[in-house]
Amino acid sequence: MAPTKAPDSSRRSDRSRRAIHDAALALVTEVGYRRTTIEGIAARAGVGKQTIYRWWPSKAAVLMDAFLGLAGRAAEDAGAGSGSGDTGESAPGIPDTGDLAADLKLVLRATVDEMNDPALEAPTRALTAEGIVDAKLGAEFVHKLLDPQLALYVTRLRAAQEAGDVRADVDPRIALELLIGPLMHRWLLRTLPLTHAYADEIVDYAVGGLAPRA
Repeated sequence: MAPTKAPDSSRRSDRSRRAIHDAALALVTEVGYRRTTIEGIAARAGVGKQTIYRWWPSKAAVLMDAFLGLAGRAAEDAGAGSGSGDTGESAPGIPDTGDLAADLKLVLRATVDEMNDPALEAPTRALTAEGIVDAKLGAEFVHKLLDPQLALYVTRLRAAQEAGDVRADVDPRIALELLIGPLMHRWLLRTLPLTHAYADEIVDYAVGGLAPRA
């Protein structure tokens, strides 16, 4: 008689983690951050509260981990769908083809797609809003999600400076806000649609202002 195979505990843990992540994101989308609870996440995921507390110290930690995983998968999908042959890269996710405007338009269009994705939009809005009143959550959101992404823009803009496409006196950390700020403003206020055409215009205006003066 063949020996009975022992259950794979790591696979079971992965399934439980994914179920908890999915439950947390679904609840924060449906009822908002403040009304989302560890009890609610556990019930939705079909696990006990002790399972959640074994891996995360708080509701905020669960949601942040879940959102980072979701954002990471979205970025991987976007990268897989935008591959276009052999191009250099100044950093992962930021193309450096030698055409600064074209490279930035590619990145900002992908950002627009993420911001318009219903699966990402609702939890992003919930965490953004709560981060305004919860300084610790807001700082964690910036440190774990925004800062790594902004660093990629800094790297690309510095490469453009070295190539002579951006003035030497420009601070890349401030310059990137010319690109990201307008997108966030329109996304937060929902006054006008967030489109690829709008992203392209932002790049054209920003690159024109950053270029060396005659």
